[in-house]
Amino acid sequence: MNLLLFFDSISILLFSQALLSWSMQELHITMETIEKISAAGQLMNCSAPVDVLFLFDGSYSIGKGSFERSKHLAIKLCDALDIGTTKVRVGAIQFSNTPRLEFSLDTYFTKQEIKNKLKKIVFRGGRTETGRALKYILQKGFRGGRNSLVPQILLILTDGRSQGNVVTAVKQLKERGVVVFAIGVNFPRWEELHALASEPTEQHLLFAEDASDASNGLFTTLTGNTVCSAAFPGCRAEAHLCERRTLEREKDLVGHYLCWKGSKSNSAVHTTLCPFYTWRNTIIKYPSKCYRTTCPDPCDSHPCQNGGTCIQQGLDRYHCVCPVGFGGNANCAPQISLECSVDLLLLVDGSSGTTLEGFLRYKAFLKRFLQTVWKTHSLGNVVVAQYSNDIKITIGAGDYQDVLSLVKGIDSMEFTGGSTLTGKALRFIVQHGFKSTPAFADISHDLPRVVVLLTDASAQDSAVEAAKYSRRQGVFLIGIGSEFLRAELDQITGNSKWTIVFSTPQDLFNKIPELQRKICSIASQGCLSQSLDLVFALDSSTSVGRNNFEKLKTFVSNLSLQFDVNKERTQISLVVFGQRPQTIFGLDMHTTSPALQESILQAPFVGGSPSVGSALLHIYDEVIAVQKGARPGIKKVVVVITGGAGVEDALVPAQQLRSNDISLLLVGMGHLQEDSLLRIAGSHDNLWRVTSYEDLKYNEDIIERICDEAKRTVNPCRPNPCMNDGICVPENGKYHCECQGWEGAHCENGIQRGDTSQSQVHSAIVHAQQNRYGWQP
Repeated sequence: MNLLLFFDSISILLFSQALLSWSMQELHITMETIEKISAAGQLMNCSAPVDVLFLFDGSYSIGKGSFERSKHLAIKLCDALDIGTTKVRVGAIQFSNTPRLEFSLDTYFTKQEIKNKLKKIVFRGGRTETGRALKYILQKGFRGGRNSLVPQILLILTDGRSQGNVVTAVKQLKERGVVVFAIGVNFPRWEELHALASEPTEQHLLFAEDASDASNGLFTTLTGNTVCSAAFPGCRAEAHLCERRTLEREKDLVGHYLCWKGSKSNSAVHTTLCPFYTWRNTIIKYPSKCYRTTCPDPCDSHPCQNGGTCIQQGLDRYHCVCPVGFGGNANCAPQISLECSVDLLLLVDGSSGTTLEGFLRYKAFLKRFLQTVWKTHSLGNVVVAQYSNDIKITIGAGDYQDVLSLVKGIDSMEFTGGSTLTGKALRFIVQHGFKSTPAFADISHDLPRVVVLLTDASAQDSAVEAAKYSRRQGVFLIGIGSEFLRAELDQITGNSKWTIVFSTPQDLFNKIPELQRKICSIASQGCLSQSLDLVFALDSSTSVGRNNFEKLKTFVSNLSLQFDVNKERTQISLVVFGQRPQTIFGLDMHTTSPALQESILQAPFVGGSPSVGSALLHIYDEVIAVQKGARPGIKKVVVVITGGAGVEDALVPAQQLRSNDISLLLVGMGHLQEDSLLRIAGSHDNLWRVTSYEDLKYNEDIIERICDEAKRTVNPCRPNPCMNDGICVPENGKYHCECQGWEGAHCENGIQRGDTSQSQVHSAIVHAQQNRYGWQP
């Protein structure tokens, strides 16, 4: 039996803790307003002559934990009281079976003394005899108080579960001019608290579990009744819809069972049907109004202009933080232009992991960013969305007229909390985020689509896979977050180049120029959204020399930085040639830019006499083949950088590359005969001449040419992805391989067969298909 009681106690405790997490009072307001209510409580005070008496419920129905929370509230309220002999006096009574005076109003006259005494009050336990405590006050009065000209305030902290009548005694106290505040504790019975509270009851009814809210509610009423001094200038009291809840235990009839009712004789037993009941806990709701004071945020009026962000200092002061390098004076510097055209979607994490503080910080950052860099004449659309469990598009494409309307839209965003479902958000915005409103439905422009993700919490779903999907749809991702999220953001963006991390709130605002540069660098790189297999072939012969070869590697390294290196977008391979061609790494070797850069710079010098023709044949056979990591149906571009020697044998291999839909670009060093290089390149558009290795720097023309080639329509069967003489058959932009004597998607697996006639048939089919589709063997 003792064991059963033990488990029953545990169940009650766990249930109580669960209900504590669901407040017995809830204000239907935003988290921002709750923050303002809490801040306003710090401004409010009571400095007039007032006698304040705390009446603590110390019964068993309250429990020691709730009793300690009652004391905590009383101590917090004392912080806002101007305690002294001629100002506010404070006393305390604890009641259960009988009332007990803890200290009278003339015992302590300093704030610290009273707070220390409140901390030392010991929970007594017993019945909830609220009526007896009220009668004690009627008889003894406010012990140590002053005359009737001094307002008397009684603060009753109880759960409202009195075991006697309270109406008569509290009515007599009110008739004597005592102002009664009923403050609910634990799971309060609000009907009794309503009976205890002075009129109007909505203004004299509070909940102790939220000390900041209760403090604001108390002083809102006192200042409204001119009992205490007014709040800080500009503050105002408002009524908010709220809901109070009560936990009640109800008895339900389950059924009946046979029970013994005694016997009328020694030989007969009298039985009857007895009822069987169970108890259940029920939450009863009481819609009401809660009066609270809020004070204006000094930044509400947007005093900082031209992209400056207002930072609140204390409760009534602020300063403007201006964009880096733009003065920092009171009005900030003139705004700068984004200087590029993109469709921009700003995706803000509003989950619990980011916290309310982080969410507000990102809102301020976005407002300053748009005020600083985005002008009304900028091409492209701006979309603003937030996410947690769900995704909400706050500002859609075309929903704004100017920067001011964008800022107002961001201001309207509310913190929601919830899970950090970044992956779900990314998939949603790719499908729905960039759609225009009906008024703009007929507008079509091929601008880069850029998503700026602002988060301060690790994703709780498959964000990396969703990010890969987004990038495959041609969406560029830029990630912004704290330093601890760097690795995850690198995975989401696909490249550390597109990740921005910050260490402090001010450091975040300093990142605006960096974000601007990253967005515009995307706008200037038109092929980052295109899939591409790119091969660099470097002349590493003796005629080039070891020192110049290092310059070639640096040049290729700089070029490769302009591409989004991963399996979905750009794959890059490096081949060096001198005495013989050598693959340094294949197309599928590196999936991140840092690893790629390191491999390029570590490429060895080969030496010997060069042969560009041998290098091109090596690339065709050993690099751009499917079995070597090339992707069927993806455009392939080969960039050859040569010192000019060994080009005599390159004409036929170059033609073979072009006939198989492989683009060939040629960079010639020094003073070379242009005719021979032009025949290899096939066109002036595919040939660049650089007079010296010192002049070999980043070249925008080469990048644009690669991008132009990457956008060309691709024949999925060129070069032939099928191995072992398999026949590639195109269909609707895709292909399939017809194999003979082999099997697998690309005819890569052998089958043992002895019928030579089948081989002859297969040979005829190969030639027929080659003539039909124009393939080269």
